[in-house]
Amino acid sequence: MNMLSCVEYKTEEKIGILTINRPKALNALNSEVLYALEVLLEKIEIDDIQVLIITGSGEKAFVAGADITEMADMDTTEATKFSEKGNRVFSKIENFKIPVIAAVNGFALGGGCELALSADIRIASSNAKFGQPEVGLGIIPGFGGTQRLARTIGMSRAKELIFSGKVISAEVAERIGLVNTVVEQAELMNETLALAKKIAAQAPLAIEKGKKVMNEGIDMTIGQGLDYEVASFGALFSTQDQKEGMSAFVEKRKAKFESR
Repeated sequence: MNMLSCVEYKTEEKIGILTINRPKALNALNSEVLYALEVLLEKIEIDDIQVLIITGSGEKAFVAGADITEMADMDTTEATKFSEKGNRVFSKIENFKIPVIAAVNGFALGGGCELALSADIRIASSNAKFGQPEVGLGIIPGFGGTQRLARTIGMSRAKELIFSGKVISAEVAERIGLVNTVVEQAELMNETLALAKKIAAQAPLAIEKGKKVMNEGIDMTIGQGLDYEVASFGALFSTQDQKEGMSAFVEKRKAKFESR
């Protein structure tokens, strides 16, 4: 399925693969890309898939950033709307009911780093580079970077990256917890697909509930979060997937989950 030429989507078994496709612009995010992402995500949400992979075309860039040529002449109102649009799309990715994996192939700067941060899991190629260089342009991250980066790597490290605008390697990104795993460029999609298939083999309702509880619980007190976990744990015992999963374990066979 092709939404627009700037964003491509295909499925492989129970896995969706969404590719930002502006290689000549290093997959930079502009209004067209954000629009295509928003429309496509609406369609993907009702697809029968269990994991979504987001990546960029080519080997140089995941997403090199937001399109500066488009932003340069924006006034305050236009810039605010642009930021709102990016935040709306990335929040949709963050709160997608199924797991989202970012396969980061090359530069993930500015909006590209923010896009990766909106995913649940980040796998990077060894040539990937990460950074929030917006202060060098006289602005700050506008697609969630000031919030998600701190929640991912801690406030002090996030402030260092955002205040300095420096770009870090995939190795450093892994060390500070910005990415889960670093692999060779040639193996990036194979490794990402292998993880996606492992996730897709689990009980879909449990994965969906687990993501929701973790995403929402992080902003609760520990007591509130534990209460939420208890209620959600109990609720899953009303599902057929729970009965099937435990029966399969006892009977030493592979479970056949049906999302019910």
